[in-house]
Amino acid sequence: MFSRSTVAALALLVAVPAQAETIRVGMSGGYFPFTFVKQDVLQGFEVDVARAIVEQTGDDVEFVTMSFSGLIGALEAGRIDTVANQITITPEREQKFTFSQPYVYDGAQVVVKAGNAEISGVEDLKGKSVAVNLGSNFEALLRELPYADEIQIKTYDSNLEQETALGRVDAFVMDRVSASQVIKETPLPLALAGSPFSEIRNALPFRSDEDGKALAAKVDVAITELKQSGKLAEISEKWFGADITKAD
Repeated sequence: MFSRSTVAALALLVAVPAQAETIRVGMSGGYFPFTFVKQDVLQGFEVDVARAIVEQTGDDVEFVTMSFSGLIGALEAGRIDTVANQITITPEREQKFTFSQPYVYDGAQVVVKAGNAEISGVEDLKGKSVAVNLGSNFEALLRELPYADEIQIKTYDSNLEQETALGRVDAFVMDRVSASQVIKETPLPLALAGSPFSEIRNALPFRSDEDGKALAAKVDVAITELKQSGKLAEISEKWFGADITKAD
């Protein structure tokens, strides 16, 4: 049997809550409406989701913004703990990182300057110049097309819509949800071209060391709770007017 002093010590340990961690979440702050800055305030779907997650886990969150192309490298180097910037699960990334469960289901979408009758979908990109975000999965999706060698792919850190509207490229590719919101909010003359040509699942990546896997497991529980409570769907409805957090 335990002595009275030992029992008292164990009771004290049980009574003391686990110390809160600060989860460093990397994002670009330039991918409307997922993560963007307005009036010097970082906001968006990813920001709200991250805050909801730490409310569930009892942790704190620190947002770290940088160019999208530097986010994965920052995660690998340990400067951040995860990336919340519409990160698509791919076989290559799964070899490097431990992912949470998907919390966004979307598709790759071609966007053109309004009135462009030459491009009505992904099959019309042959012989055209197409912009994608540097470091995104959309370049890889285009290179998987059977006619990829006929597409001139250009990478940018931002301003895909401006490059397309000004005619510097023929089209750009991003996820359909973001593309629809950009078209809705921007004064630039842009239009969706056809239907999404590839399903994508977005999740939070973590390093595959012991600490990273433990954090991924904790966050995964929180995401499940947010789905079950309806909070995740509520955040999605706020930003998109639809629930993009579950598969069709």
